[in-house]
Amino acid sequence: MKKHFLVAAAVLAVLLVAFGVALAYSTDSSPSGTAVAEPAADAKPVRASSHRLTDPERSELTVVEFLDFECEGCGAMYPVVERLREEYKDRVTFVARYFPMPGHRNSQTAALAVEAAAQQGKFEQMYAKLFDTQAQWGEAQESKAATFRGYAKELGLDMGKFDSAVKSPRTDERVRTDQRDGLGLGVQGTPTFVMDGATIPTPGSYDEFRDLIETRLAR
Repeated sequence: MKKHFLVAAAVLAVLLVAFGVALAYSTDSSPSGTAVAEPAADAKPVRASSHRLTDPERSELTVVEFLDFECEGCGAMYPVVERLREEYKDRVTFVARYFPMPGHRNSQTAALAVEAAAQQGKFEQMYAKLFDTQAQWGEAQESKAATFRGYAKELGLDMGKFDSAVKSPRTDERVRTDQRDGLGLGVQGTPTFVMDGATIPTPGSYDEFRDLIETRLAR
């Protein structure tokens, strides 16, 4: 009972925080330093390069989350998504895509750190690390690049390669590719979920999200 209460409370926090952080992107520079991308003309919910958290042999459904590692709403949804992907790992493809928001000082820095880790095969480990520790660094006004570098070291990454990747235009472009697709699909805030190509309202509970998945799978 306590576990269900905590999940429900977390999802309620998602809805409240999402209301507060959802904002339209513009072509102006962001005061936080977050790169502001142009919408993709050929926007796709999933690309071959997208990061899959599950990859079933015979996927029956694809659930994509456009997320910001500093977003409290995304942090609240993280355990819900983890529970769902464990439950449906043999049937549903769960995909995580970057969508750093302009109002968060370290959202772009976090995305670059995760993508740099991904280039060494550690996307999921860094993804989990940032959400597990979000309360320790989220909403800080100073750069947390050194904190993220420390996490990379804990994960056993080659630090020379990690540092180079964080600074590489290729890494920045990979993050912007996700942003452009999100903008092209109408994403304005995080978390935003796309289920088999259609954007859905953020579910209000684990049970609601599960029911949506079950309904789609039953079709």
